[in-house]
Amino acid sequence: MPPNASLAAFRFGYGLPLAPDAPVSADAMLAALAGPDEMAARFPIVDLAWQHERTSEIAKIKIAAKTDKALAERVAKLDWQLERAGFRSLRATIARAVDAKDAFRERLVAFWADHFTISGGGRAHALMPYTFVEDAVRPHVAGGFADMLTAVVHHPGMLLYLDQTRSVGPNSVKALRRGGGLNENLARELLELHTMGVDAGYRQADVRQLAELLTGLTYDARRGYAFDRKLSEPGPEDVMGKRYDGKGEAPVRAFLADLAQRPETARHIARKLAVHFVSDSPDAAMLADMAQAWQDSGGALPAVYGAMLRHPAALAEPAVKARQPWDFLIASLRALGVSGAQVMEWPRALLAGVVIQPLRAMGQNWKSPPGPDGWPEDIESWITPQGLAERIGWAMRWPAVLGPLPEPVSLAETALADRASEATLWAVVRAESRAEAVGIVFSSPEFNRR
Repeated sequence: MPPNASLAAFRFGYGLPLAPDAPVSADAMLAALAGPDEMAARFPIVDLAWQHERTSEIAKIKIAAKTDKALAERVAKLDWQLERAGFRSLRATIARAVDAKDAFRERLVAFWADHFTISGGGRAHALMPYTFVEDAVRPHVAGGFADMLTAVVHHPGMLLYLDQTRSVGPNSVKALRRGGGLNENLARELLELHTMGVDAGYRQADVRQLAELLTGLTYDARRGYAFDRKLSEPGPEDVMGKRYDGKGEAPVRAFLADLAQRPETARHIARKLAVHFVSDSPDAAMLADMAQAWQDSGGALPAVYGAMLRHPAALAEPAVKARQPWDFLIASLRALGVSGAQVMEWPRALLAGVVIQPLRAMGQNWKSPPGPDGWPEDIESWITPQGLAERIGWAMRWPAVLGPLPEPVSLAETALADRASEATLWAVVRAESRAEAVGIVFSSPEFNRR
């Protein structure tokens, strides 16, 4: 194994063991990212079109279904399809992570899904976080930030989550006829969380002007996404010193393209990437290199990733980040040799016991972040007495359920490699049972830090 390969696997992937042909160097990881998305092809997840076809039909017949038995049965069948697709999508998300040779891609998808946080609401929109990732996030992780940002802002999942569908221009056709209010949620989070950051110097007037610019972007269950000119505030909008004017969505797209190129956006997102992957207090020179790569490339994300991966600070010891609960579970499954094909066959009860319930107990409820800023990054949020107790409980119980327990010393050698401490190896050898020894490996500080 090349020098620092184990740290790279922990920090930029889902740990060890690595497949014989897994990318370990910065250049190899970037080359894999530029290649075909093999995991998406092997474990497909439904897209928005599939979801909308069913939710639209439900919306159109649900009132009549109250008195029509045949229509009620049709609604029940469609609800069942949506629910089944949700569980299948979770299995596929796990399967991709445990099988991926280029685990950096899966980590990036998780990062961007959290950066552009949304959550589902009710049965009708429970699939939205999955289709949001499939349609707006995953296709752009190896592309340009402007393309991802545009896809995210126009996706129904984001429009619903931040109440953009309720936003009405003060002087729009609808407001003049029926009233309605301007909603600033999407405008505010777009500037504060998604691009420039909270201290980037924009004013409340910019937020309001942007909110007016965004009016017209909407969605409903019957017709899907649309630009509704009746909701749109007429006339130009001045946002951060520049005027945006034109018909339909064109001014919005022009603004998003400009926003993606701003140096404040480059600095803010470079820092978020570095904090997520490397350190809660990232190296200033690495941040500068990443921001410069952003500016030089026009926001090409692989250039930014490359500046991070190639910087000496990317593989600096010690491992100071905590694996978040999702990362912990995926790394454990990989170390146990669980395959994606096996995951796709898991019954719901096993899926709930191995993943859904433990994530909730560890404080990272699946697809339900605490707010639009996503999950916290600091180690203190994850390495808590309760959180550690839940990890230990999982480590002591579930490996034996998932298959024959591996030989503990061999597990420590493959899952920790040169990161295994003498104290951990001593505890593994002296454990009272194989199950306890395996649990010690997964509970060890080395396994839970990256």
